[in-house]
Amino acid sequence: MSRPELQAPPEIYYGDIEAKKYTQNTRNQQIQADMTYRALELLNLPLDEPAFLLDIGCGSGLSGEILDEEGYIWTGVDVAPSMLEVALEREVEGDLFLQDIGQGFGFRPGSFDGAISISVLQWLLNAETSHPTSSPPHRLNRFFTTLHSALRNPSRAVFQFYPSDDDQIQMITSAAQKAGFGGGIVVDYPNSKKARKVFLCLFVGGGGGQQVPKALEGEEEDSKVRFERRREREHGKAKNGKRKSVKDRDWILKKKELYRKRGKEDVPRDSRYTGRKRKAVF
Repeated sequence: MSRPELQAPPEIYYGDIEAKKYTQNTRNQQIQADMTYRALELLNLPLDEPAFLLDIGCGSGLSGEILDEEGYIWTGVDVAPSMLEVALEREVEGDLFLQDIGQGFGFRPGSFDGAISISVLQWLLNAETSHPTSSPPHRLNRFFTTLHSALRNPSRAVFQFYPSDDDQIQMITSAAQKAGFGGGIVVDYPNSKKARKVFLCLFVGGGGGQQVPKALEGEEEDSKVRFERRREREHGKAKNGKRKSVKDRDWILKKKELYRKRGKEDVPRDSRYTGRKRKAVF
């Protein structure tokens, strides 16, 4: 079967039927969740602190649900209207923008604490028209240049994608470096045809001290067990087995302040009751 990005532009390929079909597929849901968790691990954000993330190619919000569970505030962009419609129907928490990432972003400089992208970059490698601005090098340049500006210093951006060959990897990494990013490629399970995953881990700032994370090797199942144990150890669990909430008073105050800066209306005022756990009512 031909790769999706070779069949039609994303806004056409993911029409109403395909968008719902993709979202409802349990295998897609699991793959998306696994890769989002791995992207967050590579993003290496401070533990139990709020962060404002950009989900590039957010689709119907499958990755966004993981960001919600991990306590992050996020904004998603996607070029497929049908995907965003499904996201709205599913009532995802993040703000959504209809955006062709190949035309670049218009966010304020330093808006985001990090960015993730799952299965998207390869869509930028196909020219939809003969116009020079539709060429992959031009689209990649606009994408990475404006993304670099939208990220705070220091920060990271992590992309999982499906390159068809090494030339595509070289084209993408070269465009990212020209835009000012540091970092490189991380290939998990390089010797496995089924489990092999390619990630582009990019750095903004940091004085050159950041190093490209190590790839996962060995058996995929062993890695999943390792990752789950690491998540439990880092985040901690309450006695009843549920994950400790990161949404304490400080988290709520920072989130409300972020909403105010983004121009949201009707943000509740801060008070001594903010973040206070309410008593159960019987």
